[in-house]
Amino acid sequence: MSLWRVLVVEDESFYFSALEKFLKKDFEVTMVASMKEGLSALSQSRYDVGLIDLKLPDGSGLDLIDKAQKLQPHLVTIAMTGHGSPQMALQAVQKGAFHYLTKPFSLEELKHLVLKALRHHHLEKENHWYQRELKHKYQFENIIGQSPAMMDVFKLIEKISQSDSTILIRGESGTGKELIARAIHANSDRVSKPLVTVNCGALPEELLESELFGHVRGAFTGANVTRQGRFEVADQGTIFLDEVGDMSPRLQVKLLRVLQEQKFEPVGMSQSVDVNVRIIAATHQNLEQAVEEKHFREDLYYRLNVIPIVIPPLRDRLGDIPLLLAYFLEKFNTEKKKNVSGFSKEVKEVLGHSHWPGNVRELENLIERLVILKGEGEIAAKDLPAKYFSSSVIQGKQMFFLPPEGLDLPSVIASVENELIEQALARTGGNKNKAAQMLKLKRTTLVEKLKRKKTQKAFF
Repeated sequence: MSLWRVLVVEDESFYFSALEKFLKKDFEVTMVASMKEGLSALSQSRYDVGLIDLKLPDGSGLDLIDKAQKLQPHLVTIAMTGHGSPQMALQAVQKGAFHYLTKPFSLEELKHLVLKALRHHHLEKENHWYQRELKHKYQFENIIGQSPAMMDVFKLIEKISQSDSTILIRGESGTGKELIARAIHANSDRVSKPLVTVNCGALPEELLESELFGHVRGAFTGANVTRQGRFEVADQGTIFLDEVGDMSPRLQVKLLRVLQEQKFEPVGMSQSVDVNVRIIAATHQNLEQAVEEKHFREDLYYRLNVIPIVIPPLRDRLGDIPLLLAYFLEKFNTEKKKNVSGFSKEVKEVLGHSHWPGNVRELENLIERLVILKGEGEIAAKDLPAKYFSSSVIQGKQMFFLPPEGLDLPSVIASVENELIEQALARTGGNKNKAAQMLKLKRTTLVEKLKRKKTQKAFF
């Protein structure tokens, strides 16, 4: 297999010889010392990575980076500077450089960046194939659902995909908000550009700021190299901000500026970076209540909520469950190399009328578990966890199913209580007063139940 090809444009003799000796151990290297020689090399041969000094004897490395992008669009460039300011290095990134290094730098640091650049190059090469597959995979008809509630969602998505308007997807956890975001991107004019996803609830504030907006070398302890943020990576494409309601007030201000001006400052940098990004946000929280309680900025809420999409919970589209059962059964039979033939009539009845607090994700996880454990044959009532025989609702009435082999009544009752408390807290955004009202309990009673269940590890 041929080596990765690296072009180095460096006029300082010390770095010229050091880079040549070090890089030739792992890569096929071409060394040149001027802008003219660099352009000549780029016009004659294809390279994977370009290491370009920003100060050259016959021109600016910034201009060379710009011209290199036009000559070889898939070339990944890394800027090197010992003379320029951080602003100059940032200009290189804005012109398309993958990263930059400030002299003096360690050779191992350089190798780490080159390897990262090559991974980026590899993803770029796969991108054409990926984009062809993406649009097919995330066509709306491939999102499982034919209930009236989901058809309304599909019609709305079809209308808005071609626009660049900001979208706020609302829905309980497990309803498929990310899948909807991917479908919107796949059917938009930005499909050939990146779709970048960030879970805003999964990282502490400091890490989330760096993840979203990037940082410059030396911005904080451990910032050994300049790092592009997810907004820069998503330039010309789409960024999906999941659980945006969990974002801290300080980061809400920075996000508001991106929405208003399409620019931001990386951590440790005073100069702004311009981007062209479509923002799709999602949350399971009640943002109106969060605004009222001063946890979420009102101006940011209205900027995000230009086009709202509400994904219905699975309990409001129970008619889709037969389709979902068939889809997940085929999926996991294939993935897990099993031969489960189907579901018994009683299982279909029970699952078709359960409450599903975890929504489609809960159903998917259940079917995966059942397929793995069953292996082959038909899934029968005895294969289901006991809780599904206690939480089914038919025409507004609570229905209880007794499995053929019987059940543990105390554990079923505890399971029902846990599930109803979880639903009440989810619907009220964790507000114990309102949850207690929904359950016709005193707040103190609900708090005591939660404490007891936490101790027994039955709820948390």
